[in-house]
Formats: sequence, structure tokens, C-alpha cells
Amino acid sequence: MKVSLIGIGLMGHALSEHLIAEVQQLTLFNRSPDKTVQLQQQGAAIATSAQEALDASEYCLLMLSDADAINSVLDTISAESFKDKTIIQMGTIAPDESRAVSKRITDNHGHYLECPVLGSLPEARTGTLILMAGGSDADYEAALPLLKLIGKAPQHIGDTGQGSTVKLAMNQLIAGLTSSFALSLALVEKEGIEVEQFMKVVRDSALYAPTFDKKLDRMLERNFANPNFPTKHLAKDTRLFLSVAKRLGLETCALEGIDKLLDKTLEQGLDNTDYSALYSGVSKPKL
Repeated sequence: MKVSLIGIGLMGHALSEHLIAEVQQLTLFNRSPDKTVQLQQQGAAIATSAQEALDASEYCLLMLSDADAINSVLDTISAESFKDKTIIQMGTIAPDESRAVSKRITDNHGHYLECPVLGSLPEARTGTLILMAGGSDADYEAALPLLKLIGKAPQHIGDTGQGSTVKLAMNQLIAGLTSSFALSLALVEKEGIEVEQFMKVVRDSALYAPTFDKKLDRMLERNFANPNFPTKHLAKDTRLFLSVAKRLGLETCALEGIDKLLDKTLEQGLDNTDYSALYSGVSKPKL
């Protein structure tokens, strides 16, 4: 199996580490080549262009930040090169954006599958990401052997755009759960209540979510370094959800408040930190 991966950010790097040992040939491309040096030493081939990466593969994974980045990369590839190639888009973009990318590929006789992922760096490195695929049955079945290397139980959600929709829904939950927990934790701290006593109540209730414990120490210590998912990406996905939801006539006032909280967090210079930094947006550190 010959696979290329375009976009060596945090998740792209972690997934590449896993795929190096799992596929016959892995070719990587990133606009900043310094991010590929370590992976080349581990055995990946490095392309000098997106065109070269696509030409070297049967399946091309896109791990890019947004639709603009995806289209800017596709702009550098000749249209005829998409013929008989399978492009698997794994980032978080809007359903209509995904459908537009699909049309661009399939109009040139290529195959397109959206497959956004849920999980972080440890899951990417171990091939245990949650995969939410959207596209034709035939393209999903053809790509399934590769998808099973990336995630433990890939799910075919439905048509193109539906996988992207579920991913936006999941990331909205990330924003909602994290901001709600941060606000409750800040209240408890301000009132001088033992945090562990509060957490025992939370853990014993139907309100508990495992993410609370995963982010608890980061929030208490205000240690937001070495992110698995940066705050700026959660902010981008929240704005994307708001755009899609408003177009569909949904009431978004609750999420608009979280969007403002994310803006306050970014204003503190915490854009490249872990999204648990929402706690700093709720309760600024004392100077």
C-alpha cells in the first residue's frame, strides 16, 4: 500500500510515526520541510511538492487546518493527476466545503473520502483514532484497509458532508464541556472549596465526563504547554460550527458565549496552548 500524507502539523506528525511501520511506502509533504526531518530519519520518503506526493501514492491523506489550506495545496496539483487517485480529507471543515473539494476531485475522475478524526496525539501514534467517514460506499470499502490502520473501528457516517457534520458536532461538545467545567472549577476555587471534594461529587454524578479529569491538573496548575489540540484550532472549529448552524436556522446563543470566551483566551496569547487554557479565559491568573 502506497500512501502519502500532506500536512505535518501535530496530528500529521503523530499519524506519520504510526504509518511508517504500517504501510508499504509512506511519502510526506509539508510546506515547512523542517517538520519532516525526523520522520525522514524514521523511514518516510519526503516529497518536494504536493504533486510529487500524490504521484507517489495510491491514497493521499490531507491533514490540513482548514478549507483554504486544502484548496491552496490542491491548486498546486495538475487536475489530470487526480485520475484514479483516492484523496482522504481528515481535517475539520464545513460540510459544504467538503462537498466542494469532493466535486473538484471527482470531476477529474479521482475518488474522494472525507474522514475527520477524533482523538489526540497518543491515539494517532497507536492507530486508535475515532474515524467518521463520509463518501460513497465503494470509496469507503476500498479505503477501509487503510482506515483500519488509523482507527480501531472506522464508521461510515453517510454521504460526503455527513462525516464533516458529525465532526463539527463533536468539537462543539469539546468546547461546551471544557468551558462549562472551567467555569464550575473556577467558582469552587474562588470560594475556597477543596477541589478533590468537588470532583468526588462530580465523578459520582451523571454529569461526569472523563475529559474533566484529563484537563483538571492542567487547569489547576495553569500548565497549558505541549498541546494535543491547540486553543486556536478549537476557536476555528467553533466559528465554523456557528456558521453552519446559523445557516441551518439553529439557535446558537449558548455557543456564541463560548466563542467570546475563546476570544478572551486568545487575547492572552494562549492560541498555541492546549485548549484547557479556556480556564485562563474564565479566571485570569493573578499578576
